[in-house]
Amino acid sequence: MSPIAIYPVNETAAFPEGYAIQPERKSTYKIAQIGADGIGPEVIEAGVQAVHAVAKKVGTFNVDFTELDWSSDRYKKTGSYVPADYIEILKKHDAIFFGAVGAPDVPDHISLWGLRLAICQPYMYANVRRTKVLPGTSSPLKNLQPGELDWCIIRENSEGEYAGHGGRSHRSLDHEIGTEVTIFTRTGIRRIARYAFQVAQSRPRKLLTYVTKSNAMRNGMVLWDEVINEVSKEFPDVTMDHMLVDAMTVRMTLHPKSLDTILATNLHADILSDLAAALAGSIGIAPTANIDPSRTMPSMFEPIHGSAFDITGMGIANPVGTFWSACEMLDWLGEHEASKILMKAVEQTCADGISTRDLGGAANTQEVTEAVIQRIKAL
Repeated sequence: MSPIAIYPVNETAAFPEGYAIQPERKSTYKIAQIGADGIGPEVIEAGVQAVHAVAKKVGTFNVDFTELDWSSDRYKKTGSYVPADYIEILKKHDAIFFGAVGAPDVPDHISLWGLRLAICQPYMYANVRRTKVLPGTSSPLKNLQPGELDWCIIRENSEGEYAGHGGRSHRSLDHEIGTEVTIFTRTGIRRIARYAFQVAQSRPRKLLTYVTKSNAMRNGMVLWDEVINEVSKEFPDVTMDHMLVDAMTVRMTLHPKSLDTILATNLHADILSDLAAALAGSIGIAPTANIDPSRTMPSMFEPIHGSAFDITGMGIANPVGTFWSACEMLDWLGEHEASKILMKAVEQTCADGISTRDLGGAANTQEVTEAVIQRIKAL
């Protein structure tokens, strides 16, 4: 697993937008633990166990988790997912370990904007979603060979289709209007492009595919094309190509080994990363890193899967996506050895056939967790 791209910055120079600064290694890391809704608390608790185990194995740092009760239950009791000073609370931590948000009795747009987007959108403009077929798991793609699907999807995480601008008028009338305004800025595109090129540069193939729909969306998407081509000149060692989003779904399915690092807008990457997770075998194994390259805000790490209320409380949720997200978190904190050990333990567990139902296994959440911890100790 290649680490998230981290580049040193001269402290006396202006911070170059889009470049990530080095982590500050610590003896104890403070992590905000937000299980939130559904299976979120279950998989995050599994992740906490694994992180403690690998920290003990490495022996050079400790991790202090602070559990926050920010959830749909809190919203239903108080009218708010988070306290008024939630940003200040989070800034006291080195990272955020997040489960899932969403409840059957709360509209999705309220829960998403009330918690997850409230945390991520102001600062964490780079959403990093890695995808590969883990040992012991199988892809629905026919004849896919090991290593042929190994992608890193970079999603713009702060603007675009999810900018939150728009409104509704003439409610309940026949001529009711709803608008959802997509906002792209040169600054936003440039910084996510630079970050994506850094990631591509850090991976062996040095290949970046960027995705738009600029044939039909002739303003914002054309701006994407122009800015990305400008930024590409800063990275002459990275090979770049371009795909329209509809054609990209075909390429991902039919020619997976032709791809490596993928850059797309907020909406497009949201959809493509779910497709990627399914092509890798299960959405339950997919990780997410919401990165603030400037480290003004602690970055947030979470599995891609949702709250899954249909299996909440049954103890059968797949914790692999959470473990992989924990690897990303450790990597971002600078604990690369711990990240590699945890990922290797996860891969060994999968290879040994210890998996939950969504991967064709019979193990429950805790059994998978205990298997991973045993392998951490043995490495």
